[in-house]
Amino acid sequence: MYGVFKKAGIKPWLALIPIVNLYFWLKAIQRPMWWFVFIAIPYFGVFMLMLMTWKTIRMFDKTRYASLVPGTFFSFIYIPYLGFSKKEKFYTMENIPAVEMGFWHSKPLHNKKKAGEKELKFVKSKVREWSDAIIYAAVAAYIIRTFLMEFYVIPTSSMEGTLMVGDYLAVSKVAYGPKFPQTPIAIPFVHHTVPLTKFTKAYWDKLQVAYYRFNGLHGVERNDAVVFNYPDGDTVILEHQNQSYYAIMRQIKSDLSNRYDYYAGMEYDFAKQQYHVVARPVDKRENYVKRCVAIHGDTLQLKNAVLYINNKEAYQPPNMQWRYIVVFDRYDVNEKTRKQLNINEEDHGQISYNSAIYHINKEQAAKIKTYPNILSIKADIAADTVYEEAIFPHDGRFRWNVDNFGPIIIPQKGMTVTLNDSTIQLYKRIIKNYEGNDLQIVNGKIFINGELSDSYTFQMNYYWLMGDNRHNSADSRYWGFVPENHIVGKASFAWLSLDKFKTLTEGKIRWKRMFRKVKTS
Repeated sequence: MYGVFKKAGIKPWLALIPIVNLYFWLKAIQRPMWWFVFIAIPYFGVFMLMLMTWKTIRMFDKTRYASLVPGTFFSFIYIPYLGFSKKEKFYTMENIPAVEMGFWHSKPLHNKKKAGEKELKFVKSKVREWSDAIIYAAVAAYIIRTFLMEFYVIPTSSMEGTLMVGDYLAVSKVAYGPKFPQTPIAIPFVHHTVPLTKFTKAYWDKLQVAYYRFNGLHGVERNDAVVFNYPDGDTVILEHQNQSYYAIMRQIKSDLSNRYDYYAGMEYDFAKQQYHVVARPVDKRENYVKRCVAIHGDTLQLKNAVLYINNKEAYQPPNMQWRYIVVFDRYDVNEKTRKQLNINEEDHGQISYNSAIYHINKEQAAKIKTYPNILSIKADIAADTVYEEAIFPHDGRFRWNVDNFGPIIIPQKGMTVTLNDSTIQLYKRIIKNYEGNDLQIVNGKIFINGELSDSYTFQMNYYWLMGDNRHNSADSRYWGFVPENHIVGKASFAWLSLDKFKTLTEGKIRWKRMFRKVKTS
């Protein structure tokens, strides 16, 4: 701003004094001093500085969008050019009654009253006035969405009965500190796919910015309901975006492994031939919401569906759900019972003509026992001898399942672990995918960035997130650790709740859930 101040008739050295320079910048562009208040608001001040830059460019008789838009986003180049170029002149500005001077852009009227005195009057067409207003509003909304708060709707029942299908969440970016967009060139207000298309990307991933998070009110805490980018979503089959690519690959490998012509990696070649397979940057992966049950440095273990953190039984949300097998004496009792308990269709499954699976909480299970025509109800807890290949780390040496898991230590920045043929299965995805190292395992030996390694020091903090609907949630038990650079924000409250399984007359709007704070302890 040194050159701009000089041309505006303000002592240029004032541009070198922090905060003071903002005051004189407002004077230079003839804006009211109350703007100074908005500059001081965290994150929103970014928008105000962009607006001031826009106004500064206009003072140099640059009124077309072709100058204003790129000049604002690349102000670190354009403003010094305007300030120090001998060809560019700074003008004063007056507000005068609007006169039709053009359709899409305003035109300047030069009026030199005396030799050496420069004055520039801007007039706008109505279309241009509305265009500017829309641009300002869109930029303000984008700043709020990126740095302050974003809104999401919950499509699945993985957090029932804390967060329900159809809850519209307000997610605070300020709580943990907002991330600077890692994929900055993208269609605003669109996540990863262009609307009304199946596979068209809404971003340009050739330019990636290093991960940076602004300071927040606090770090991620145990029991927070956290919105995050799905870690397993770094690669996606577009025809099956709601499924884990790696889970699909394991299934395809299992199906193909019995073929006489099978070769290592055949499943990946098969997927590329049959589907659209794409890689996605961190901030363009699907958004999930789960409860953070363990933070970096914690030791986690599940015993018979009971969660322990650091050898102590963990907090259980009041309405946490498990899977129960219910047996009836008649077929029609099933549907009647489901409606009595208000169980949604995603938490219910028919087994046979007189038995069903219910995902319900302990209070609901106790109530079912009192109903007539119920023969039995039993929690469907996996035995500790059962091994589930779908469970992380998908290796037979860790014979874990959804209800019996661990113990496992959640990695912490600066922590060093010993690597061998067993532990590498727990941490290979961190080393290679999340922290960007070249990892090779040759004849049982581990090479990281070309060097033989028997240990590794983590570069980021990690978290363990699980759904409150414990037996109907795809969470860290299936895909492991959540890196800190995948954290989006904290689920603060539900501002609207619509039951997608009901009509308006049946009680579609859940009035009691509106503006209810998300319970964390």
